[in-house]
Amino acid sequence: MSKGRVVVLFGGRSEIGLEVAARIAAGATVILAARRSSELGDQRERLEAENAAAVHSVEFDANDTSAHEALIQQIIAEHGPIDDAIVAFGILGDQAKAEVDSTHALQIAHTDYLAQISVLTPLATAMRAAKRGKIIVFSSVAGVRVRRANYVYGSTKAGLDGFASGLSDALHGSGVHLLLVRSGFVIGNMTKDMMASGTKPAPMSSTAPEVADAVVKALHRGRRVVWVPGRLRPVFFVMRLLPQAIWRRMPR
Repeated sequence: MSKGRVVVLFGGRSEIGLEVAARIAAGATVILAARRSSELGDQRERLEAENAAAVHSVEFDANDTSAHEALIQQIIAEHGPIDDAIVAFGILGDQAKAEVDSTHALQIAHTDYLAQISVLTPLATAMRAAKRGKIIVFSSVAGVRVRRANYVYGSTKAGLDGFASGLSDALHGSGVHLLLVRSGFVIGNMTKDMMASGTKPAPMSSTAPEVADAVVKALHRGRRVVWVPGRLRPVFFVMRLLPQAIWRRMPR
Protein backbone atom coordinates (compact mmCIF):
# COMPACT_ATOMS: atom_id res chain seq x y z
CA MET A 1 0.00 0.00 0.00
CA SER A 2 1.28 3.46 -0.91
CA LYS A 3 2.46 5.66 1.97
CA GLY A 4 2.52 8.86 -0.09
CA ARG A 5 -0.07 10.81 -2.03
CA VAL A 6 -2.35 8.87 -4.33
CA VAL A 7 -3.55 10.49 -7.55
CA VAL A 8 -6.14 8.80 -9.76
CA LEU A 9 -6.92 9.86 -13.32
CA PHE A 10 -10.27 8.50 -14.49
CA GLY A 11 -9.78 8.70 -18.23
CA GLY A 12 -6.13 7.77 -18.45
CA ARG A 13 -5.82 8.94 -22.05
CA SER A 14 -7.43 12.33 -21.50
CA GLU A 15 -5.13 15.01 -22.85
CA ILE A 16 -6.19 17.59 -20.27
CA GLY A 17 -6.37 15.04 -17.47
CA LEU A 18 -2.84 13.85 -18.16
CA GLU A 19 -1.56 17.44 -18.19
CA VAL A 20 -3.14 18.02 -14.78
CA ALA A 21 -1.77 14.74 -13.43
CA ALA A 22 1.72 15.59 -14.69
CA ARG A 23 1.66 18.84 -12.71
CA ILE A 24 0.83 17.13 -9.41
CA ALA A 25 2.59 13.80 -9.95
CA ALA A 26 5.90 14.53 -8.20
CA GLY A 27 6.32 12.13 -5.30
CA ALA A 28 2.86 10.61 -5.77
CA THR A 29 1.57 7.20 -6.73
CA VAL A 30 -0.48 7.82 -9.88
CA ILE A 31 -3.20 5.45 -11.07
CA LEU A 32 -4.28 5.67 -14.71
CA ALA A 33 -7.78 4.28 -15.16
CA ALA A 34 -8.75 3.58 -18.77
CA ARG A 35 -9.81 0.94 -21.24
CA ARG A 36 -6.95 -1.11 -22.72
CA SER A 37 -4.88 -0.11 -19.71
CA SER A 38 -1.93 -2.19 -20.91
CA GLU A 39 -1.50 0.28 -23.78
CA LEU A 40 -0.79 3.35 -21.64
CA GLY A 41 2.98 3.25 -22.08
CA ASP A 42 3.32 6.83 -23.34
CA GLN A 43 1.21 8.18 -20.49
CA ARG A 44 3.21 6.22 -17.92
CA GLU A 45 6.48 7.55 -19.31
CA ARG A 46 5.21 11.12 -19.16
CA LEU A 47 4.32 10.82 -15.48
CA GLU A 48 7.54 9.00 -14.61
CA ALA A 49 9.40 11.89 -16.25
CA GLU A 50 7.55 14.22 -13.87
CA ASN A 51 9.00 12.27 -10.92
CA ALA A 52 5.93 10.29 -9.93
CA ALA A 53 6.90 7.80 -7.19
CA ALA A 54 5.06 5.06 -9.08
CA VAL A 55 2.61 4.79 -11.97
CA HIS A 56 0.03 2.03 -12.24
CA SER A 57 -2.79 1.37 -14.69
CA VAL A 58 -6.18 -0.27 -14.14
CA GLU A 59 -9.02 -1.24 -16.44
CA PHE A 60 -11.82 1.33 -16.43
CA ASP A 61 -14.79 1.47 -18.77
CA ALA A 62 -16.74 4.67 -18.22
CA ASN A 63 -19.90 3.10 -19.57
CA ASP A 64 -19.74 0.05 -17.31
CA THR A 65 -21.36 1.84 -14.38
CA SER A 66 -21.92 -1.40 -12.46
CA ALA A 67 -18.15 -1.75 -11.98
CA HIS A 68 -17.24 1.76 -10.82
CA GLU A 69 -17.75 1.44 -7.07
CA ALA A 70 -15.81 -1.82 -6.91
CA LEU A 71 -12.95 -0.29 -8.90
CA ILE A 72 -12.67 2.65 -6.51
CA GLN A 73 -12.64 0.31 -3.53
CA GLN A 74 -9.99 -1.82 -5.24
CA ILE A 75 -7.75 1.20 -5.81
CA ILE A 76 -8.08 2.24 -2.16
CA ALA A 77 -7.41 -1.30 -0.91
CA GLU A 78 -4.24 -1.57 -2.99
CA HIS A 79 -2.84 1.96 -2.71
CA GLY A 80 -4.55 3.71 0.19
CA PRO A 81 -6.99 6.66 0.36
CA ILE A 82 -7.23 8.77 -2.79
CA ASP A 83 -5.82 12.27 -2.34
CA ASP A 84 -6.49 13.71 -5.80
CA ALA A 85 -9.08 12.39 -8.25
CA ILE A 86 -9.17 13.78 -11.77
CA VAL A 87 -12.43 12.84 -13.49
CA ALA A 88 -11.59 13.56 -17.12
CA PHE A 89 -13.38 11.14 -19.41
CA GLY A 90 -16.05 12.04 -21.96
CA ILE A 91 -17.00 12.20 -25.62
CA LEU A 92 -17.96 15.10 -27.86
CA GLY A 93 -20.21 13.05 -30.11
CA ASP A 94 -21.75 14.05 -33.42
CA GLN A 95 -24.45 16.68 -32.98
CA ALA A 96 -26.01 16.17 -36.42
CA LYS A 97 -26.23 12.42 -35.87
CA ALA A 98 -27.54 12.81 -32.32
CA GLU A 99 -30.41 15.02 -33.52
CA VAL A 100 -31.88 12.13 -35.54
CA ASP A 101 -30.38 9.07 -33.86
CA SER A 102 -31.58 8.67 -30.28
CA THR A 103 -29.13 5.82 -29.69
CA HIS A 104 -26.21 8.15 -30.33
CA ALA A 105 -27.78 10.91 -28.25
CA LEU A 106 -28.17 8.48 -25.36
CA GLN A 107 -24.56 7.36 -25.78
CA ILE A 108 -23.39 10.94 -25.31
CA ALA A 109 -25.70 11.42 -22.33
CA HIS A 110 -24.59 8.16 -20.73
CA THR A 111 -20.84 8.83 -20.98
CA ASP A 112 -20.86 12.55 -20.31
CA TYR A 113 -23.47 12.63 -17.53
CA LEU A 114 -24.67 9.31 -16.09
CA ALA A 115 -21.23 7.72 -16.02
CA GLN A 116 -19.83 10.83 -14.33
CA ILE A 117 -22.39 10.50 -11.54
CA SER A 118 -21.56 6.79 -11.29
CA VAL A 119 -17.90 7.64 -10.59
CA LEU A 120 -18.37 10.79 -8.52
CA THR A 121 -20.86 9.32 -6.05
CA PRO A 122 -18.75 6.42 -4.69
CA LEU A 123 -15.63 8.55 -5.02
CA ALA A 124 -17.10 11.27 -2.81
CA THR A 125 -18.37 8.67 -0.35
CA ALA A 126 -14.91 7.10 -0.02
CA MET A 127 -13.18 10.45 0.36
CA ARG A 128 -15.74 11.63 2.90
CA ALA A 129 -15.05 8.51 4.96
CA ALA A 130 -11.31 9.30 4.82
CA LYS A 131 -12.07 12.97 5.67
CA ARG A 132 -9.72 14.18 2.96
CA GLY A 133 -9.20 14.46 -0.77
CA LYS A 134 -9.68 16.67 -3.80
CA ILE A 135 -11.89 15.99 -6.82
CA ILE A 136 -11.53 17.75 -10.17
CA VAL A 137 -14.62 17.74 -12.40
CA PHE A 138 -14.60 19.02 -15.97
CA SER A 139 -17.74 20.89 -16.98
CA SER A 140 -17.77 23.34 -19.91
CA VAL A 141 -19.11 26.73 -20.88
CA ALA A 142 -21.25 24.67 -23.28
CA GLY A 143 -23.38 23.81 -20.25
CA VAL A 144 -23.67 27.33 -18.83
CA ARG A 145 -26.25 28.21 -21.46
CA VAL A 146 -26.92 25.45 -23.97
CA ARG A 147 -26.67 26.43 -27.63
CA ARG A 148 -28.64 25.03 -30.54
CA ALA A 149 -25.38 24.19 -32.36
CA ASN A 150 -24.32 21.55 -29.79
CA TYR A 151 -27.31 21.11 -27.50
CA VAL A 152 -26.89 17.36 -26.95
CA TYR A 153 -23.35 17.66 -25.61
CA GLY A 154 -24.16 20.98 -23.95
CA SER A 155 -27.12 19.52 -22.10
CA THR A 156 -24.94 16.81 -20.55
CA LYS A 157 -22.50 19.46 -19.35
CA ALA A 158 -25.37 21.51 -17.92
CA GLY A 159 -26.48 18.45 -15.95
CA LEU A 160 -22.94 17.64 -14.81
CA ASP A 161 -22.34 21.26 -13.82
CA GLY A 162 -25.44 21.23 -11.63
CA PHE A 163 -24.62 17.86 -10.10
CA ALA A 164 -21.03 18.84 -9.31
CA SER A 165 -22.10 22.19 -7.86
CA GLY A 166 -24.53 20.44 -5.53
CA LEU A 167 -21.98 17.78 -4.62
CA SER A 168 -19.47 20.50 -3.80
CA ASP A 169 -21.95 22.02 -1.35
CA ALA A 170 -22.70 18.60 0.13
CA LEU A 171 -18.98 18.03 0.75
CA HIS A 172 -18.50 21.37 2.52
CA GLY A 173 -16.97 20.81 5.94
CA SER A 174 -16.15 17.15 5.23
CA GLY A 175 -12.46 17.67 4.47
CA VAL A 176 -13.12 16.89 0.79
CA HIS A 177 -12.80 19.65 -1.79
CA LEU A 178 -14.33 19.67 -5.28
CA LEU A 179 -13.05 21.91 -8.06
CA LEU A 180 -15.42 22.47 -10.98
CA VAL A 181 -13.72 23.44 -14.24
CA ARG A 182 -15.69 25.47 -16.80
CA SER A 183 -13.51 25.64 -19.87
CA GLY A 184 -14.19 27.09 -23.28
CA PHE A 185 -13.18 25.53 -26.59
CA VAL A 186 -10.01 23.48 -26.12
CA ILE A 187 -7.74 22.96 -29.10
CA GLY A 188 -6.55 19.37 -28.87
CA ASN A 189 -7.33 15.71 -29.45
CA MET A 190 -11.03 15.96 -28.65
CA THR A 191 -11.64 18.74 -31.17
CA LYS A 192 -9.10 17.90 -33.89
CA ASP A 193 -11.66 16.10 -36.07
CA MET A 194 -13.99 19.10 -35.88
CA MET A 195 -11.23 21.45 -36.93
CA ALA A 196 -10.14 19.06 -39.69
CA SER A 197 -13.67 19.25 -41.09
CA GLY A 198 -13.52 23.05 -41.21
CA THR A 199 -14.73 24.17 -37.76
CA LYS A 200 -12.80 27.20 -36.56
CA PRO A 201 -11.69 27.37 -32.91
CA ALA A 202 -14.05 29.50 -30.85
CA PRO A 203 -12.88 32.89 -29.58
CA MET A 204 -10.81 32.68 -26.38
CA SER A 205 -9.86 29.06 -27.04
CA SER A 206 -7.27 27.31 -24.88
CA THR A 207 -4.87 24.40 -25.18
CA ALA A 208 -4.69 21.43 -22.81
CA PRO A 209 -1.55 22.74 -21.05
CA GLU A 210 -3.21 26.13 -20.54
CA VAL A 211 -6.27 24.49 -19.01
CA ALA A 212 -4.09 22.35 -16.76
CA ASP A 213 -2.10 25.37 -15.56
CA ALA A 214 -5.33 27.15 -14.58
CA VAL A 215 -6.74 24.04 -12.90
CA VAL A 216 -3.67 23.39 -10.75
CA LYS A 217 -3.41 27.06 -9.78
CA ALA A 218 -7.08 27.06 -8.72
CA LEU A 219 -6.61 23.76 -6.87
CA HIS A 220 -3.73 25.16 -4.83
CA ARG A 221 -5.78 28.26 -4.01
CA GLY A 222 -8.73 26.21 -2.79
CA ARG A 223 -11.10 27.53 -5.43
CA ARG A 224 -14.45 25.84 -5.99
CA VAL A 225 -14.89 26.95 -9.61
CA VAL A 226 -12.42 27.95 -12.29
CA TRP A 227 -13.26 29.38 -15.72
CA VAL A 228 -10.67 28.79 -18.45
CA PRO A 229 -9.76 31.30 -19.62
CA GLY A 230 -10.95 33.53 -16.78
CA ARG A 231 -12.32 36.22 -19.09
CA LEU A 232 -15.07 33.82 -20.19
CA ARG A 233 -16.87 34.35 -16.88
CA PRO A 234 -18.02 37.93 -17.54
CA VAL A 235 -18.70 37.07 -21.18
CA PHE A 236 -21.15 34.35 -20.20
CA PHE A 237 -22.75 36.57 -17.60
CA VAL A 238 -23.79 38.77 -20.52
CA MET A 239 -24.63 35.82 -22.79
CA ARG A 240 -27.14 34.52 -20.26
CA LEU A 241 -29.11 37.72 -20.81
CA LEU A 242 -29.31 37.49 -24.60
CA PRO A 243 -32.84 37.03 -26.03
CA GLN A 244 -33.57 33.50 -27.24
CA ALA A 245 -34.07 34.69 -30.82
CA ILE A 246 -30.45 35.85 -30.88
CA TRP A 247 -29.06 32.98 -28.80
CA ARG A 248 -30.39 30.25 -31.10
CA ARG A 249 -28.27 31.63 -33.94
CA MET A 250 -25.05 31.56 -31.93
CA PRO A 251 -22.35 29.36 -33.50
CA ARG A 252 -20.67 26.51 -31.69
